[in-house]
Amino acid sequence: MNEVIKENKGNFSTIGKSSVWIMIVGIVFIAANLRAPLTSVGPIVGLIKDEMNISNTSAGMVTTLPLLAFALFSPIVPKLGQKFGVERIILGSVVFLTVGIVIRSLSGATTLYIGTAILGLAISVGNVLLPGLIKREFPERIGLMTGVYSISMNLFGAIASGVSVPIALGMGFGWKGALGIWGILSFISILFWLPQMKHRIVKRETVHKKTADSHVNLWGSALAWQITLFMGLQSMIFYVLVAWLPEILKQQGLSSSQSGLMLSVMLLALLPFTFIVPVIAGRMSGQRSLVTITAFLFVIGTFGLLYGSSNLIILWIIALGIGGGFAFSLSMMFFGLRTRNAQQAAELSGMAQSIGYLLAAIGPTLFGFIHDATNSWTIPLLILIGASVLLFIFGLGAARDRYLGTVQQ
Repeated sequence: MNEVIKENKGNFSTIGKSSVWIMIVGIVFIAANLRAPLTSVGPIVGLIKDEMNISNTSAGMVTTLPLLAFALFSPIVPKLGQKFGVERIILGSVVFLTVGIVIRSLSGATTLYIGTAILGLAISVGNVLLPGLIKREFPERIGLMTGVYSISMNLFGAIASGVSVPIALGMGFGWKGALGIWGILSFISILFWLPQMKHRIVKRETVHKKTADSHVNLWGSALAWQITLFMGLQSMIFYVLVAWLPEILKQQGLSSSQSGLMLSVMLLALLPFTFIVPVIAGRMSGQRSLVTITAFLFVIGTFGLLYGSSNLIILWIIALGIGGGFAFSLSMMFFGLRTRNAQQAAELSGMAQSIGYLLAAIGPTLFGFIHDATNSWTIPLLILIGASVLLFIFGLGAARDRYLGTVQQ
């Protein structure tokens, strides 16, 4: 991490090295909140459904609502950051996140949905603005810092998924306690982010001078769409696997506990590559080889689930997990690598995550519908292979060494 400080000391010449560390710690804590409040729901959704006496469809909305909030709110976030300052908007989002977590954990179906919607809107701010913030503050270490915040986000997401049931049942806190406990993390993150307000005005003026004439029509850019579709497809693949992998494996003869364990293995296999891949990608002029590896892992893993030996299931699961780590990391890196400044990165992030999470919200429902119609996972898995091929095609375009707004895009 000393390399990060060394490379960025010029960026912080007015505030000193200590503030670089404060920024890094702040980013780590903000990132830690971007998945944990969501992944904590899945393992205890049955408890929520039983206690609230709601249908499977209604219970599923607890997972779908945040994704819809991401899709709807993401395009607006960059404009808010530009108008009011990125640091201030991020601080406000973590405050709202804490409020949303508390409301979600109160009694009643109404507060469950209202709180879920609020925290979804709050998380979308961090999703969109962190890549641009890293582009601005660590322009020479985008890969390293993207890895740092990605590993924090996914690590806490995995932890939240693993501890929900022990907290709810083992410790006797119930589903409300298991979901509400993450308000402690978000409150602590507020305290770690407050120091960024001190230097917000200086940073905002510097960024404004650099981005005054940098507007690009993203919706008319082929490169922006290639990045957006790459982001969308990897989101859809990931959330489909998270939602349905245990059911797919149970149909192949695994028990409920074994299939749940395989999902955990997939998420753990993903973790180290969310740090390694951004560092490698940041040192490359183009990332086509990494895109190729990503698509290959997805295709091999899915094909293995379809036609491979049941004795090798863990290998197919690990391939899917590593592929997910590659895909997520590359989608985050493209926001910084294919743009010229922080505002462009934030706007591209907003566009890509809007489309991406819309696909992520639709994917699990669509795949479930196809399974119900065919009473088989064969067609859904074949569609997943097709999505992996499209991911490869769009990824090759997104991985070329170029910037938004250039003629050759």
